[in-house]
Amino acid sequence: MEPISGIPAFIAMVAKNLGIFTLVILVVAYATYAERRVSAFIQDRRGPNRVGPFGLLQPIADGIKNILKEETLPGTASRFFFVLAPIMVLVPSLVTFAVIPIAAPLPTPWGVVDMIIADVPIGILYVLAFSSLAVYGVVLGGWASNNKYAFLGGLRASAQMVSYEVALGLSLIAVLMMAGNVTLTEVVWQQQQLGMWYAFPLSLAFILFVISAFAETNRLPFDMPEAESELVTGYHTEYSAMKFSAFMISEFGHMVTASALMATLFLGGWDLPGSWDNAFWYDGQLISGFAENGAPIAAQPAVWKTLLTFAGFAAKTGFFLLLYIWIRWTLPRFRYDQVMALGWKVMLPTSLGYVMLVAMTILVLDEVGVQYGFFYGLALTAVSGAATLSFMFFLDRGRTIAGAAAHTSQKIEVKTIPTAVASEDAEPAPAGD
Repeated sequence: MEPISGIPAFIAMVAKNLGIFTLVILVVAYATYAERRVSAFIQDRRGPNRVGPFGLLQPIADGIKNILKEETLPGTASRFFFVLAPIMVLVPSLVTFAVIPIAAPLPTPWGVVDMIIADVPIGILYVLAFSSLAVYGVVLGGWASNNKYAFLGGLRASAQMVSYEVALGLSLIAVLMMAGNVTLTEVVWQQQQLGMWYAFPLSLAFILFVISAFAETNRLPFDMPEAESELVTGYHTEYSAMKFSAFMISEFGHMVTASALMATLFLGGWDLPGSWDNAFWYDGQLISGFAENGAPIAAQPAVWKTLLTFAGFAAKTGFFLLLYIWIRWTLPRFRYDQVMALGWKVMLPTSLGYVMLVAMTILVLDEVGVQYGFFYGLALTAVSGAATLSFMFFLDRGRTIAGAAAHTSQKIEVKTIPTAVASEDAEPAPAGD
């Protein structure tokens, strides 16, 4: 089938923009509901259950409440930048979803519609560039508030972003070396061709990316910019009503985008196990793969395939959203020095060394003539598995994996002072005692 073109293509683009934007807003709204329900489950509470059946209308009630609340502006704040900061935080969290494919191509009577807003050739770079812009709004909001706690929160956010952006970028290099392209649709296609998701052959890059994504979104245990025990609420201390809500929407928006990105890069995106859903554009035609003689095999797109792959993509994204929420209500917050030490002393050298290891492994596999496919992925899985186990044992240092008991080769000699022998200098006890 041919790709859609002309006026139907314009109508399809408008429909995709409206549909995906509305979907992201709904997911962000109900991610707040999911967080409250999951936290209530963990803490043995009921959670929101009054507004609507099972409390499902609670996000709508919260939105109306924030719209009707009074807007406050500190007398010593910089008015223009104080208002600009929430906008600078909110916009990047919503536009980054434009380059993420959400389902298999949809066949229509006018042609095939790709289920992505903009399949630009700089997909991953686009996400990194726009997601990094959000920290400017955080720093600006902290500075414009003219509040020392807010300002410290903004500084912490900038330091944390710089610290973990490097490790996040290095972990992505392993994915780019495997895929050979920065376009996210190409990353999905290469995982289909490999026969396994990148979470297996690039397991350590997967772990490093997840940790860095938690730090980039300022979520526990990396929520140092808004640590309420130290900074009241950090960079948004002076904000109220919809300005405060904009910061919350952007945080959950970044969570949704990061979850979708993790699902796309390491869990195959919309791809499901098996080759029945394989689809990729090659020389102007939609193919599902190549025959033994190298001839392309035409794909057979179907509406049910699009719906099923979209459900798979939603399930993978939802899994990472649940992981975000579960970790927030399970792990305690790190100290600030621990956050910096983890970023610079552990994440950075580990990610750099792992990129070198993956590059050498790919070079060796290419030199010995191993074709890109399932056995290629198995070889990388073995190498990455060994690196992942080494990283886990090094980072743990015997506290969790090996148990809490201290292991030592030396016998500790305990000296005790006999209680029955009284000291010569000790005074006798009073007669009444």
